[in-house]
Amino acid sequence: MSWGTELWDQFDNLEKHTQWGIDVLEKYIKFVKERTEIELGYAKQLRNLSKKYQPKKNSKEEEEYRYTSTKAFLATLNEMNDYAGQHEVISENMTSLITGELTRYVQELKQERKSHFHDGRKAQQHIETCWKQLEASKRRFERDCKEADRAQQYFEKMDADINVTKADVEKARQQAQLRHQMAEDSKAEYSSTLQKFNSEQHDHYYTHIPNIFQKIQDMEERRIVRIGESMKTFAEVDRQVIPIIGKCLDEITKAAESVDHKSDSQMVIEAFKSGFEPPGDIDFEDFTQPMKRTISESSLSNSRGDGKSEPKFGSKSKGKLWPFIKKNKSPKQQKEPLSHRFNEFMTSKPKIHCFRSLKRGGAGPEDFSNLPPEQRRKKLQQKVDELNKDIQKEMDQRDALTKMKDVYIKNPQMGDAASVDHRLAELGQNIEKLRLEVQKFEGWLAEVEGRLPPRNEQARRQSGLYEAQNTSAVNSCAQDRESPDGSYTEEQSQETEMKVPATDFDDEFDDEEPLPTIGTCKALYTFEGQNEGTISVAEGEMLYVIEEDKGDGWTRIRRNEDEEGYVPTSYVEVYLDKNAKGAMTYI
Repeated sequence: MSWGTELWDQFDNLEKHTQWGIDVLEKYIKFVKERTEIELGYAKQLRNLSKKYQPKKNSKEEEEYRYTSTKAFLATLNEMNDYAGQHEVISENMTSLITGELTRYVQELKQERKSHFHDGRKAQQHIETCWKQLEASKRRFERDCKEADRAQQYFEKMDADINVTKADVEKARQQAQLRHQMAEDSKAEYSSTLQKFNSEQHDHYYTHIPNIFQKIQDMEERRIVRIGESMKTFAEVDRQVIPIIGKCLDEITKAAESVDHKSDSQMVIEAFKSGFEPPGDIDFEDFTQPMKRTISESSLSNSRGDGKSEPKFGSKSKGKLWPFIKKNKSPKQQKEPLSHRFNEFMTSKPKIHCFRSLKRGGAGPEDFSNLPPEQRRKKLQQKVDELNKDIQKEMDQRDALTKMKDVYIKNPQMGDAASVDHRLAELGQNIEKLRLEVQKFEGWLAEVEGRLPPRNEQARRQSGLYEAQNTSAVNSCAQDRESPDGSYTEEQSQETEMKVPATDFDDEFDDEEPLPTIGTCKALYTFEGQNEGTISVAEGEMLYVIEEDKGDGWTRIRRNEDEEGYVPTSYVEVYLDKNAKGAMTYI
């Protein structure tokens, strides 16, 4: 089945059909291009959606993401970023494997089609030229034959006429012979031209046109195969990302399964626990005493004697008050209704021995004494941790400058060693100031922890619950301000400040265990760690990962026990241990 034999006379229709095939291919290219734009737009919208709901750094919203439910939501947002990335991959692959390839192929196809139909038109023009030559030869032969017949008739007429001279007859005879000769020559030429045309026509319809049409057929079949392969690639591009999209969905499911309502409830306790004891029972105040003395003063005096006794209700002579409740020792105030005094308590400001007054201007005091004991302890511990981190950064920078100075001393041509002395002195002063700050906050922390019940950190982590509190420690806080008659005084008692030697804290810092390794990494590029806290790496170097990227673009690595620091996440290829977290690669 060949177009050359079956469609030998359909040159124009084949030209239209092949042009239609190219139009279909261009339409498919346009379809794929619009699909890639849709994928990019969808990926962009997903990324914007994920970014919109990401917690803002150093904000209260970021602190709320410590609960398991919010952590699962944050994991979902991160996975949506990866999900959007897969749609970007679809767009990129379709652009490179389909749109780009087919666009180049269409240009080649147009050139090939133009060449084949140019050869076909050339063959048609050649056969038309041969046909015109045959027609001209035929008309000439016909004309010469007619001229020869007329010359023969004229000669016969002249020969039969007795009045015509012999010379005229001879002339007519010669003319007739000449015309006959010309007719014979035209006949021979016509016969030769006809044989040549028949040969050319046979070659045209059985050789040239079939070859040209076969090439056009092959071209069209390649176009059909190519568009079929592109459609298959279109499906494969989608199928390739399905496993990765499935992993993203699996991670979202895993994050959802990690939601623990008990753990979140415990975190609420840890976040808002004040450390106070609930208020004790309020003693009954007997307002009938003056009345009884007025009615039967003598009988009461005789029965009770000279001594003064106080009414007793229950086993306790005096109930301990909630720290925010203040006893009023004015007799006038004691006669006021209990509801009025309760309303006064609800609107009054707390005055507690354990808390220092707030600073002016609305800002909290430096020692967080405006907070309840438990919350104060957490804030102080957080402040101590932050100061220790600042000290470590300053020490790392000082060590780096010390090494640089040693290099300058050994190689003076690289720099002046004295140029870093001023900076080293500044770092030393900063470290000393930070250590004094640490001692101050640790003193306040020790003061708070001395008033709170003892805490077993390991047991708390395992059980997620606090141990039973020692109520006497908190009650003593309220009783320190209590006067002998059970009321609170307005004067603040002197607080004891705990002095902790600096050497104790230094030893605690020195004994801090290094972070464990959670995986390995390979340096993709060379990085010169010139800033504080960074470390230099060489391309291809293998190192240990001790802290993964927290979203700020930096990964903490270690070369050996003495060398560790941060490098840009994009400069390394990270392989995390499976038991630490699902293996994934940052590139």
